[in-house]
Amino acid sequence: MYHPKLTAFTDTLEALFNEADEALEEKWGTHFSLHPNRPKRGETGNPEADGLFELAPDFTPGVGSKQGRGYLVSFRVATLEPVQPALFEAFMEEAARQIREKLPRYFPGRKLEVVRDGKRFKIIGDFSLGEV
Repeated sequence: MYHPKLTAFTDTLEALFNEADEALEEKWGTHFSLHPNRPKRGETGNPEADGLFELAPDFTPGVGSKQGRGYLVSFRVATLEPVQPALFEAFMEEAARQIREKLPRYFPGRKLEVVRDGKRFKIIGDFSLGEV
């Protein structure tokens, strides 16, 4: 059984990531050839599963992290071509910027922020669900 407010929170977070994914696809979606097994952008009902970029939130309890618990910004470029580390970093930074910019609109009144956690980005802050 799932807490209804957790379901609402994760649905909202998915919508935010889908919008950020769309922005990345618009800007850089044609910079590399798509992996042969990857559907073209818009061919599935889930932007994580098609197009050049896979952008998804992954909850972590934060064990061993200075930032603690939060949602890692999971990021992948679906291509067989080599992606230079500096360009991959630029893609990740743009994804983090998109998410940072959209957080207040998707989660008004909630104190959430996007921070660097090692080599990745993470959303940290107020994940409280209140009462049912």
